Amino acid sequence: MKLGPDIAAVITGGASGLGLATAKALIAHGVKVALFDKNAEIGPGVAAEIGAVFCEVDVMDQASVDAGFVKARAANGQERLLVNCAGGGFGGPNKTVARSKEDGAITPYPIENFQKTLELNLVGSFRCIVGAAAGMMTLEPTEDGDRGAIVNTASVAGEEGQMGQVAYASAKAGVIGMTLNVARDLASEGIRCNTILPGIFDTPLLARAKPQVKAALSAMVPFPKRLGAAEEYAALAVEMLRNGYFNGEDVRLDGAIRMQPR
Repeated sequence: MKLGPDIAAVITGGASGLGLATAKALIAHGVKVALFDKNAEIGPGVAAEIGAVFCEVDVMDQASVDAGFVKARAANGQERLLVNCAGGGFGGPNKTVARSKEDGAITPYPIENFQKTLELNLVGSFRCIVGAAAGMMTLEPTEDGDRGAIVNTASVAGEEGQMGQVAYASAKAGVIGMTLNVARDLASEGIRCNTILPGIFDTPLLARAKPQVKAALSAMVPFPKRLGAAEEYAALAVEMLRNGYFNGEDVRLDGAIRMQPR
């Protein structure tokens, strides 16, 4: 798909990190961008700075997502591109069932945290895919035959979840698992779907980490021995969106890291 001012995009989690880097990359190609993000404190300023439209959206809430699409389309027209970057976890690391080293007490995983993590990462992504794809299907195909293209964000944890990551790993494994199905479901409509599996990236989530923690994480990466840059994610996302033969793929972007049990 040829990127330019006649193309509109929606990016979830777009006010920071991977989503913001992707928004900037698409805007550099002339694409009209709407940022879906629930952070209303920074979102409007970020959007104004880069020339995007901010939509306060919680991807865990259907009405919020629907309203976001209405606002984005009123400003930019029907989107042909969707990049899902909204995600995270709830409750911190927890084993499936843990035993205390101090007193032997047994603590089951908080099921509510498991459900909320799946709702944010997996259901939230699918909710936005459904909304965007339904809109894309109303468009005529481009000269390349594309009605639209979707990029999801999973994680290497979806293939190699570490101890205490069972909810997050399950959610990201679900994102990986739905990619080919979505691509097949939408193939006859000219809508492609791919997923990126980032490794350890230098995002706002790690901004509060101590330098020694970042150094230790960097040392885990075979090459290059550093954290990934958001711009590197954005570059791959842009290629997935514009390359018409890129479809149904889950691609690791991780410096060859393979996560150990802990």
